[in-house]
Amino acid sequence: MTRLRKMMLEELERRNYSPRTTDDYIRAVEDFARYSHRPPDRLGTQHIREYEAQLFSQRKLAPSSVTQRLAALRFFFIKALKRPWSVAETPYPKKVLRLGLVPIFETNG
Repeated sequence: MTRLRKMMLEELERRNYSPRTTDDYIRAVEDFARYSHRPPDRLGTQHIREYEAQLFSQRKLAPSSVTQRLAALRFFFIKALKRPWSVAETPYPKKVLRLGLVPIFETNG
């Protein structure tokens, strides 16, 4: 287990994150590092922006999936690495609002 992974796991456990969220967050940071070909602690805002753009343009992920990955990276940088995170420079994607179905009633008239 790498030092960074251990740091992240300790922070997630201290905050009592669910096992599912823990797995998803670890996987998201691993994917970010794999995409960048460098350890995640050596990456910065510009790398995160490029990664986010790639998630939309090449992988065609939904905004909610991209938001989850950004949340994982945000957690990693703020809680595990104790580094600042600029929401202005790495905003979450705009939420997609879906309208509910409107029932259609037939009239006998």
